[in-house]
Amino acid sequence: MRAEPPPLAADPTALSRLLGTTLDALREGARTRGGPLPAGGPEAVARRVREALGEPLPETGHGPDEALRTLVRVLAEGAADPAHPLCAAHLHTPPLAVAAAADLAASALNPSMDSWDQAPAASAIEDRVTAALAAEVFPDAPRPDALVTTGGTESNQLALLLARERQGRQGPAVRIVVGANAHHSFQRAAWLLGLPEPIVVPTPRGTLDPAAVREALAALTGPVLVAATAGTTDEGLIDPIPALADLCADYRADDRGDHRADHPEGRHADLHVDAAYGGPLLFSRTHRPLLDGLARARTVTVDLHKLGWQPAAAGLLAVRDAADLAVLGHTAAYLNADDDTEAGLPDLLGRSLRTTRRPDVLKTAVTLRALGRTGLGELVDACMDRAQELADLVEKAPGLDLRARPTLTTVLFRPNGHGHGHGHGPGPGVTDETVAAVRRTLLAEGRAVLGRAEADGRLWLKATLLNPHATSGDLAQLITLVEGSTHR
Repeated sequence: MRAEPPPLAADPTALSRLLGTTLDALREGARTRGGPLPAGGPEAVARRVREALGEPLPETGHGPDEALRTLVRVLAEGAADPAHPLCAAHLHTPPLAVAAAADLAASALNPSMDSWDQAPAASAIEDRVTAALAAEVFPDAPRPDALVTTGGTESNQLALLLARERQGRQGPAVRIVVGANAHHSFQRAAWLLGLPEPIVVPTPRGTLDPAAVREALAALTGPVLVAATAGTTDEGLIDPIPALADLCADYRADDRGDHRADHPEGRHADLHVDAAYGGPLLFSRTHRPLLDGLARARTVTVDLHKLGWQPAAAGLLAVRDAADLAVLGHTAAYLNADDDTEAGLPDLLGRSLRTTRRPDVLKTAVTLRALGRTGLGELVDACMDRAQELADLVEKAPGLDLRARPTLTTVLFRPNGHGHGHGHGPGPGVTDETVAAVRRTLLAEGRAVLGRAEADGRLWLKATLLNPHATSGDLAQLITLVEGSTHR
């Protein structure tokens, strides 16, 4: 006689009981870890996982309660915990509880966003929420829209794809102009799409210099996509978006020969802004002006699993004109047959290059409703304030140098070798190897998680502050740990 099949996630009683087991395992694992990162380095973590996991595919199962207790606990014990205030290396956000709870509902119901009959309510929620977020990016555009993506890499790739398709296959290939500060995804996207290697403009001061971009554009004659950044990965800097938008407009107006600016072979330039990091500043009344000019772009990348506190993934590609998305249209008879579409069933297949995709918009919709623009803006402001406070502490520490005052929530600093008095520049014996060793020491001991970035020809420690619950005491402790590791 066959055993009863295990309960489905749609059974709220079974799910509730298993969720209790899961939450207990999360607490136990975090308690055992005791810090932002497991101590001992990769070998120690791998050993604990091997011991807990045992045979990954046993002949006979151990049951759901034991499996959850064992593996969720070892996961939590071996996690880099973004909710810990000393875990500040990357754009790795601590998700809000309300967003994680919504994500559980999405997982339990499991809508698939590739046809309406798999996701009736989810598709309607996505339609409304993406329209609202697109209007935040392009408030004066008559028909803005946004696609839900897995994050900045997919969004940037889609932006390049749309630029390529706007140009058409018969004319010259669109050229991509990026700064040396741009995200690595542009090079990979150009390669995947068969586009010429992007033209990389040096950014010695960390941001695109409009004069250098003008010089690059002067050497080109065909269609161009200028990709700016609002929140660079290494330093959190914002390119001069209004000036770059002006350059694109001037390039388009300065048409050469007999080609019209809107002709496939004509001379025209569009602006794309990778605002994966900085885009959520739109929610902040205080810091929104840092994104002035954003609405002049044709496409904009925004990630809400960064300064939006969503569980990954929660990316967007916003477009100023929804008509640009028509090229993504695709027909598969079992998903969007013509007669179904004509009968009024929404066609979802053109909303992504993916087929099966989860309803990632739900957690965002719940968060927007729970907090509103004001609540999200206050979280943004809190993290921006923490970055300025950490910069203040670094400037006051005689043994540390600050790279520059932060623009967003990224702070670069490094030891300078001075034990007393305020020093500037590299002190005696402070090499890049020393800076790297400080970071790895803190990682190995599980005390703090800091990133690394190269700027001004040197290596810097990087703190990316995305935890609105971080306190002044947490920041002071981070400084103390770095100073202590430097003098060992």
